[in-house]
Amino acid sequence: MTRTDFRFFFPFRVRYSEIDGQNVVFNAHYLTYFDTSITEFFRWLGYDYAAEVKATGVDFHTVRSLVEYKAPIHFDEEIDVGVRVGAIGNSSLRFELAIFARGEDAPRATGEIVWVYTDQRTHKTVRVPDAMRDMLGAADREPVD
Repeated sequence: MTRTDFRFFFPFRVRYSEIDGQNVVFNAHYLTYFDTSITEFFRWLGYDYAAEVKATGVDFHTVRSLVEYKAPIHFDEEIDVGVRVGAIGNSSLRFELAIFARGEDAPRATGEIVWVYTDQRTHKTVRVPDAMRDMLGAADREPVD
């Protein structure tokens, strides 16, 4: 996976509170970077996630989180988190993510997050709507303002 595999990136600067005793980003913060970047990815697409959940009573549950650590990330480094949709299942979305140091093409970490669309009243899975499928599919093919 390289930087050119992504169209969307969200920037961060590593804060002191995010590093551990080895002076590198503590492992749990990678998932925070991923989660925040997925939220910003939806915002970039013009999708009002909170309004949709409120209107439909359907929301995503995270069912899988994977992080592969490739090289350390240090305090005060500027990083970019790339987000793309790897697959859309019947009721699931699989996000592929990578963290790059600013100006580098090789990732410092890669990951995967899988969400399942679920009715919040019944806790049963729900099919990902066609409008969302179209929006996410277009994100890989067309410019998004």
